[in-house]
Amino acid sequence: MSTPSAPSTATPTGSELDELIDRASALARGLATSTERERALPARLVEELCATGLMRGCAPSALGALEAPPTTTLRGAERIARGDASAGWCVSIAATSSLLSAYLPEEGAGEIFGDPRTVAAGVWAPRGKATVVDGGLRVSGRWSFCSGISHSEWLFAGCVLDDQQGSAEAPVLRVVALPKAEIEVLDTWHTSGLRGTGSHDAVANELFVPDHHVLSLVDSRPRINAPLYRFPIFGFFALSIAAAALGNARGAIDELSEMAAGKVGQGSSRVLAERPATQAAVGEAEAALRAARAFYYEAIEEAWAASQLDQPVAESLRLGLRLAATHAVRTSAEVALSMYDLGGGTAIYEDSPLQRRFRDAHAATAHFQVNPAIWELTGRVLLGLPTKTAQL
Repeated sequence: MSTPSAPSTATPTGSELDELIDRASALARGLATSTERERALPARLVEELCATGLMRGCAPSALGALEAPPTTTLRGAERIARGDASAGWCVSIAATSSLLSAYLPEEGAGEIFGDPRTVAAGVWAPRGKATVVDGGLRVSGRWSFCSGISHSEWLFAGCVLDDQQGSAEAPVLRVVALPKAEIEVLDTWHTSGLRGTGSHDAVANELFVPDHHVLSLVDSRPRINAPLYRFPIFGFFALSIAAAALGNARGAIDELSEMAAGKVGQGSSRVLAERPATQAAVGEAEAALRAARAFYYEAIEEAWAASQLDQPVAESLRLGLRLAATHAVRTSAEVALSMYDLGGGTAIYEDSPLQRRFRDAHAATAHFQVNPAIWELTGRVLLGLPTKTAQL
């Protein structure tokens, strides 16, 4: 096994970045069994992922981070997920969490993301309550699905602000940066799929959060006026889930192809790859996956082009991001299911990579950013019906 790369203060780009991503993907695949068993990414894998720069890839270049275009971050997460979905998922979550550096006050952004080894998890849903106190907020709450919390130093957590400006219909929402050392992590992540993400619950009890660790995603603009931070942040979040799903689907085809080259089916003298039914199913899966990826990256490029302008990205482009992300995740699950079916009896064992790919794919479909409700939301917009689109 290769020796982990030590995180560097230099930001990798170009071919160096590609090599680091490929190295991390290969290591993720080699460690996938132990990652799932331990329900967390191994420390040496986290080091390799940090070395790519993707774990804080959306933090500003002023902090020595990549401030990478969406395609750079998402293609990187996809390639790592090809090795192991849990690893790619954790890269996606950390990267989108680093986007919040542009919404934090400058002091907070530097404090949290100035270190190249920093990893942050994020649950933006307002599951906590916050009260205004001198110099900041007093926060309590419990947040589920804290992906990557085991290897993170910070948790960005959503909360409802208890003040006189909000109401039950329109509460004042904030996101706060909580040091992991000051919260309790509960061992709750016992799931069918994506076990290696370690997406446990986290609890804060009357924790003081200074003002420079508080931000808003709904009633303020990013502090930094740059294309990356004009790109739709909620769309980016959904896309990050899809990147892991697409990589996992490609990995499922890889696993089936490897198996098919040597497996002889019961009652047959031919290996699985030589059977017409296998060939047809793999061809259909390949077409479906390529089509989903094409739509996905096309929607990203269109929104990225619009982000170069100093104005909000149009609703139609934000809609396209959500459609593409949801379609990619759900198509990827169908591809993983097809490969699992082709694996036959071999695939039903827990140590089968195809079984893990199948379970990981269907765990991804449960995420609220890409669940079937998105079809209804986007359908309402397409049909010209009144629809709340603030979080598209």
